[in-house]
Amino acid sequence: QNVNLQGSIPVSLRSGQTLALPLVQVQNAELVDSQLRLFQDRALNRQLDLVGIEDYLAGVVGAELGTRDARDSEALQAQAIVARTYTLKNLGRRNADGFDLYAGISDQVYGGVAAEAEPVRRAVRGTRGEVVMYQGTLIDAFFFSTCGGRTAQGTEVFRNAVRPYLRPIEDAPDGGPAWCSASPRFRWQERWTGEVVARTLRQTLPKATAVAERDVEPVRDIRVGATGPSGRVTELVFRLGKGDVRIDGPQARQVLRPAGAEPLRSAAFALATEHTGGRVSALVIDGRGSGHGVGFCQWGAIGRGRAGQSAPDIVAAYFPGTTITRRY
Repeated sequence: QNVNLQGSIPVSLRSGQTLALPLVQVQNAELVDSQLRLFQDRALNRQLDLVGIEDYLAGVVGAELGTRDARDSEALQAQAIVARTYTLKNLGRRNADGFDLYAGISDQVYGGVAAEAEPVRRAVRGTRGEVVMYQGTLIDAFFFSTCGGRTAQGTEVFRNAVRPYLRPIEDAPDGGPAWCSASPRFRWQERWTGEVVARTLRQTLPKATAVAERDVEPVRDIRVGATGPSGRVTELVFRLGKGDVRIDGPQARQVLRPAGAEPLRSAAFALATEHTGGRVSALVIDGRGSGHGVGFCQWGAIGRGRAGQSAPDIVAAYFPGTTITRRY
């Protein structure tokens, strides 16, 4: 049977009175694993599947990091520890809505049994109950695809993420390439004509600012206003016909997205513009990495694991000052 894995599917975890083996509920999904139990919430007219947290994590790790093979066992274990931490940290987060986590990139991508290859199941079993702690508390276990060589400070992306362990790190060995350099999104480039720039901003700027669609053009210039400790864009400035409009870095990824396309891969980018008749006639965006950049770099974990680093070492590198504890 098939399960729709678009971002609108939520996952709910119920722990009962103890920490031991909470259950996972996947809303609006068909039963895809014989070990899952179908749950029907008649009051809200929706259907939830129940599964033990360790089974749920196998579906998350395989979907988030890929099924992989034996050479990536340490990276898979590190991802399992981080995903388990995120899951338990956010337990009850959306109780008012009847679930806790979405099954897409809003939380953790959940792939069901299709993502549960044996290397993934082995990684989850081998780290059963292990979570990341800081001073006795579960950490905010952010993770993403590719840092491009340097992770972001928490507050560059999430305003309230003032955490000692969410600080930028140089993600490369001394004198060597970045650990995530094998990622297909390590370096990238976008080239837009002036027409695409204007059409895109007419659609996106009014949603992010108080600018009316009719006031977006002419687009006279686009420049980076400020960068954060990791070099990521923290302010983007648009010079329009009626003056400058400024947006923050996280919004920049949403604003610089053509209709129907994904957000800009990363806020780690540089801009170059060409002008004709006082308007932007071309825009080139040179970027590095993919995702928000805070915390655990998935492709970096793969590179570190292949270089011989253990799962605990990988986790410690991305969350400095934390410890791994077995909770059950």
